Amino acid sequence: MKLTIRYFASIREQLGIQQEIVDIEMPELSVDALRSRLASRDARAAEALRTDRLVRAAVNQAMVDGSFVVREDCEIAFFPPVTGG
Repeated sequence: MKLTIRYFASIREQLGIQQEIVDIEMPELSVDALRSRLASRDARAAEALRTDRLVRAAVNQAMVDGSFVVREDCEIAFFPPVTGG
């Protein structure tokens, strides 16, 4: 399945890319599983997407939790939590 992955804020800065399209040979997987798969690619991705770091996710512009299942042609966004003041 093809997925569009978007990165924001410090995650984008760490990875050095804003967006990518990935092709995963599975019909579906959870956001957490996708994050782990992306983090396993190299040291920079491992640091940016490490599982002990609080990272928010949205699928097709709707906030979701890690158990949400993505399918073909979804857009997944990863970003750190935002603080305001």
